[in-house]
Amino acid sequence: MVNSKSQSNFQSQQPQNVVVPSSLTKEQLDSKPLWTIEDSEKLYNIHGWGEPYFSINAAGNITVSPQGGSRGVSLDLYELIESLKKRNIGLPILIRFPDILADRMERLSACMDRAISRYKYPGKYQGVFPIKCNQNRHLVEALLRHGKPYQFGLEAGSKPELIIALASLEQSAAGSQALLMCNGYKDREYIETALLATKLGQKPIIIIEQPQELDLALEISRQLDIKPILGVRAKLDTKGSGRWGNSTGDGAKFGLTIAEILQVVRKLEAAEMLDCLQLLHFHIGSQISAIGVIKDAIREASQIYVQLAKLGTNMQYLDVGGGLAVDYDGSKTNFHASKNYNMQNYANDIVAQVKEACDQGKIAAPTLVTESGRAIASHQSVLIFDVLGTSSVPSLDMRSPDADQPLIIRNFWETYQSINESNYQEIYNDAIQFKQEALSLFNFGYLSLEDRAKTEELYWACCRKIAEIIRDCDYVPDDLEDLEPTMASTYYINLSIFQSVPDAWAIDQLFPIMPIHRLNEEPTERGILADITCDSDGKIDQFIDLKDVKNVLELHQLKHSKPETNSLRTQSPYYLGMFLVGAYQEVMGNLHNLFGDTNVVHIQMTPKDYQIECVVKGDTIKEVLSYVQYDGEDLLETMRRRTEIALREKRITLEEAQRLLQNYANSLDSYTYLSKD
Repeated sequence: MVNSKSQSNFQSQQPQNVVVPSSLTKEQLDSKPLWTIEDSEKLYNIHGWGEPYFSINAAGNITVSPQGGSRGVSLDLYELIESLKKRNIGLPILIRFPDILADRMERLSACMDRAISRYKYPGKYQGVFPIKCNQNRHLVEALLRHGKPYQFGLEAGSKPELIIALASLEQSAAGSQALLMCNGYKDREYIETALLATKLGQKPIIIIEQPQELDLALEISRQLDIKPILGVRAKLDTKGSGRWGNSTGDGAKFGLTIAEILQVVRKLEAAEMLDCLQLLHFHIGSQISAIGVIKDAIREASQIYVQLAKLGTNMQYLDVGGGLAVDYDGSKTNFHASKNYNMQNYANDIVAQVKEACDQGKIAAPTLVTESGRAIASHQSVLIFDVLGTSSVPSLDMRSPDADQPLIIRNFWETYQSINESNYQEIYNDAIQFKQEALSLFNFGYLSLEDRAKTEELYWACCRKIAEIIRDCDYVPDDLEDLEPTMASTYYINLSIFQSVPDAWAIDQLFPIMPIHRLNEEPTERGILADITCDSDGKIDQFIDLKDVKNVLELHQLKHSKPETNSLRTQSPYYLGMFLVGAYQEVMGNLHNLFGDTNVVHIQMTPKDYQIECVVKGDTIKEVLSYVQYDGEDLLETMRRRTEIALREKRITLEEAQRLLQNYANSLDSYTYLSKD
């Protein structure tokens, strides 16, 4: 629900950030509050999910402050997109801001340091980034570069990720280097590679997640004569929350039960390698929205850590895994797309609980490790895409029906004319009945095609009028709850949801979506988004809302530029942004309909402005065809031969053949997405 400001909130002088629609009369202007950027801020809740990085400027455009809040310079996102287009970088574009990545690591480290100081914790904190969140080279390099002051390390969950991590982490002197957590399923080559990397100055910690991994690690250790640093991943009894709640407990995919952990201790003791066990790890799932779940998990894990230390192990690290949530909808609740705590609360609870357990157990406090991925990477990526066009329910020809038109049309018209705030629910049911009667009459041959079209127009006109009434109601009757989504326009977006935001399709993940410009104008349309794949699931019809999840998004009508002489009327660009997409989405995207990777731009801030650090061009059609074993040159040669045959048979002219081949060749080298040029 849009909370427009009352007329008393406005001064007699019109603010600069207000747009006055020229089509309104003076009487309408006097009765209708003007739309401001503050209204857009409330509508899209940008302060809830976007602070301290995103806001709206006086021009009605979204601004980005990559260094957070008042630090550093801000840039206008709309102006940035226009500048990128002039550089022949087409939409959709994924924009990464490494400075936001740096700010996220700095904030997390600062929160942990404040908690350590507050509770007089004798240990320290070291963060690691789970590469699975986003393995792209430029992002990993930026993360390690900006994370160096905090000794930020990496977590690898597979052999390919281990290969990335070993080559990315710098060699350091013992005791000062970043950590490398070795998780996931492990074979001989994985463990050998990790152990041998210690000779290069790396600090890999091999975390035992399956019982058989210990035997393999001990065997390889003896063969190489390299003493490993080992950890164990515990299956906590504490239940996680949200979609990833099953990451704990007996049915968890990874980790050891308490009995299995004790078997690890006994085997290490028998091998006189008990001092190799230095770390306890757990993970209760991604996007933990409730702080109570985190507290319970830390309490349980702290006691396990203490007991392991008392068994004579050389415990040094407690890795609390991931789970630090992102407030996607800005509601600050325990809703699955939000969280009811902040980063400082998270740090305080970890430090306080571990210190209490260690003090009670009279053991040394461990180095605290987090594997926060989503909370580090989400904010730094913004996906910008344009709207190709819209479709909406049929509009009504406002002329009253002629006397010779069928009775049902004349009655339907009178019903439409009579809709008001007191009878809209009754008339909605009447409109449904009229529509059904008209269909029956048409099926039996009593109505013409034109008559049926008129009844459909009247039905949608009634629905539109009723939807406008209930939009301002505090209570909507049950039988009208689905009316607004039914009336919603479809905005066709130049994007593949399956490629760029697969979680929106696969698990109904909510991401903030809003226009990046025209935010000083009232969005009068309600719409859903449909992508350019030929799949009915390629749409977004769930959007963030403070109260719940809404089925439509407030959008603006598309504008059209004035046609020049003998030219077609063209649509003015309308850009939408999807925010907080920096974790998981890029890597998990698929090639549905062979829409490939989008263009990616890295924007690095300078003291006065910004610079384009690097551009990663999106896939061409030739490239995505190669993924499914087609060779572009072979395809082009096949088309050439076919045009020659058609020429001989006089089915095509030489000019037409050359145009076809040129278009075909150009397409092979072009972006997989649509161009409006």
